[in-house]
Formats: sequence, C-alpha cells, structure tokens
Amino acid sequence: MRILLLRLQAPLMSFGGTTVDNRGVTLPFPGRAMLTGLLANALGWTHGDFERLGALQGRLRIASRCDKPGRPLRDYHTVDLGQDFMREGWTTWGKPEGRKGGSGDGTHIRLRDYWADRIQVVALALAPEDEAPTLDALHDALQRPARPLFIGRKTCLPSAPIALGLIDADSPEDALQRTPRLSPGEDALMMWSEALTTAPMAAHDLRDWRNQTHMGEAWIGQTLITTPDEEAPHHG
Repeated sequence: MRILLLRLQAPLMSFGGTTVDNRGVTLPFPGRAMLTGLLANALGWTHGDFERLGALQGRLRIASRCDKPGRPLRDYHTVDLGQDFMREGWTTWGKPEGRKGGSGDGTHIRLRDYWADRIQVVALALAPEDEAPTLDALHDALQRPARPLFIGRKTCLPSAPIALGLIDADSPEDALQRTPRLSPGEDALMMWSEALTTAPMAAHDLRDWRNQTHMGEAWIGQTLITTPDEEAPHHG
C-alpha cells in the first residue's frame, strides 16, 4: 500500500484528548481526529464540512513513532470570555473570528498540556485508497496548504515541513520500521491505532465533527523499535 510520511516537529505540540473540566490534555501520539483536522486545514475545509471530515477520519490508518520525546509542559492561564475584545481572536483565515465573547462573567482558569521540543513521525494510509481526497492530494495540500498549519492548537506552529513524502510499504507500521530516525538517541517508541498487543492502551482519538465532541474508543498498540540514526530521505 501507499503510505504518506509526516514529520510533526515544533517547539510546542498538542495531540488532543478528552478534555475534563478546565484541563486540556495531550495524548502521547497524534490521534485520527487531530490528523483529520490537520489535513482538513491544509485542504481548506471548515468545521462545517461534517460529512467530509467524518469520511476522511474513517479512512485513516495510522502508525506513529516518537523520534525525540522532548518533555511535557503545562500552561496555566486565565481568560475572561465575557469581554468583547475576545471576538478579535486569530484564525487561519487571516481575519478576526467575529464572536462576541463567551457566556458568563468572571475569569476562568485553564490548564493546557503540550509536548515541548518533540519530533513525531507518522505513517498514514487511506482505506479505501481511490476515494477523494487521495494520498497525492493530501501530500500536495501539506506542501501548499490553503491556510497556515498548526499541530494540535493554533499556537503550535511547525518548525519544519510536515510532508516527508510517499512510499510503498506493507503497512504503516512497516513504513516506520523502514524509515530512518530524524533524531539520534535511544530506541524509538512506536504506537499505532487498532492494533492489539499484550499490553494495549485505550484512547478516544475520534471526533463527532457535527457536535464537536470526542467519541469512540480505539486500542493502541506500542513497541520499541530500532532504526538507523540518520535523516530520513525524501520520497516522491
């Protein structure tokens, strides 16, 4: 099968997860909802494209590898959503959001978790392969995105090109086994969705795009792998 390789590298990244109260967590790997949002932003889609977003999310087959773990970072901040100046929030469209602030009065405390100075490689396949958007279309969109890209949250701007290229492999896991490390160091931790191991973990990495809520549960397999410590080649 054809595989699209992605490099997720940034000073700060967030891979999402189920938000509880005022705590925005981050998973140890990029889930399918997060990757769907990244690809949709590159394609120029909006949150109103419920059906297209759901269809693309359902086609994703992914595996990821942490080449540089970085460190966890928690951001503590306060926000007053009732202020009218909140309507000037930045968007990837290059214009204000135009909202009139949130409901309620007073200051809200927010906690947001990030990965700092991390490098994550993702191998992504589509099933079925021949439906639109194709892997070629996604690769082209990441190279020439319709809007500025970010990795998880708007403040998480990539520090390197995201698209590494397209290769042929037996599976996303096989693609990562054959792709050299982007950062030297210890053996890399590889994780993939919908793969059972002797010690699986569960994650809610799907999204109901119409209602903007997390949904479903996937089993995430993980293993340590060894690959050459050299820069990964670019594939056409």
